[in-house]
Amino acid sequence: MKRHYLAAATLALGVMTGHQAAAQACAADVEDAFDLEEAAIAEIYDCISDRMVEAYTTEGNEVAAAYRDWAKTSTRPAVAGAHDNRLLFTFANDIAAEQYLKYAEDGVVMPAGSVLAKESITISTKNKEARVGPLFIMTKGEAGSAPETADWVYSAVQPNGKPMRIKQSFCHDCHVSWESRDMLGYPLEEVRLSN
Repeated sequence: MKRHYLAAATLALGVMTGHQAAAQACAADVEDAFDLEEAAIAEIYDCISDRMVEAYTTEGNEVAAAYRDWAKTSTRPAVAGAHDNRLLFTFANDIAAEQYLKYAEDGVVMPAGSVLAKESITISTKNKEARVGPLFIMTKGEAGSAPETADWVYSAVQPNGKPMRIKQSFCHDCHVSWESRDMLGYPLEEVRLSN
């Protein structure tokens, strides 16, 4: 009973925990996430954007606290089919940005220290709503630091701010499809930034 009173009081004061912020949904009236129009995506992102950072940072993750100051890699989130058909929006740190934003198809070698953070928005076509999804993170280590994953370390922050358990091979087995571009999945062409 006491817990419910505190939760209600917290919400009444307008202060939410990351989990509470992530749990709030935005309207997404669509039968298939791929059918979302640009205006609908913009509306969803406007609704959920601030909640994402609040949710990801509740446990003190350093990347979650910094990524919004990094380079955006597209004009808006988009559904690419990866990561369970979520809306995805990738940010690149200063080390990664120059090379990543070339969107090169062959011969890509990302410098050690490159970090990419990919916001995700889960679209429930059943409930017609959008919710904060995980923040997916790729970090490039020094040569030889993780040879089984081409020196990339994959991680993620759940919508409650806690680290997500990730099997490195699970992520890498998908990313190896883009081996010629150093395992990088790019935003859809129609949302890429112009060079």
